[in-house]
Amino acid sequence: MVKKTLLLACGWVCVALGLLGALLPLLPTTPFLLLASACFMRGSPRLNAWLMAHPTFGPVLHNWHTHRAVSRSVKRKANIMIVLSFSLSVYLVPLWWHKALLLGMLTILLVWFNRLPARENVQSEGATGPAR
Repeated sequence: MVKKTLLLACGWVCVALGLLGALLPLLPTTPFLLLASACFMRGSPRLNAWLMAHPTFGPVLHNWHTHRAVSRSVKRKANIMIVLSFSLSVYLVPLWWHKALLLGMLTILLVWFNRLPARENVQSEGATGPAR
């Protein structure tokens, strides 16, 4: 019971952060929604089904759960936001070695993220959720 409650709480916090990320430019949306979906899968299949059926977030989640892929538009937006947020961080930190570490992390993140397969969302699949 405690584990289920913690999973549900974590899932709702991630949904809230994902929704904030849809509005705020430097906060990512997709990773929080993926984490929320993972928590809901284990804590409440009904809430996971609701999240998977969401008209905006469902297709992205379905694409990841089914194909371990992201759409080209999600990749493009994420690349822009990653570069902008790291650029701001590099600009703001005063020490040169912090800047170097941030640039190294930026490089690793971009290489990893851009190696993920790209697959366009299929709209009709978004409402049904992944077959498990």
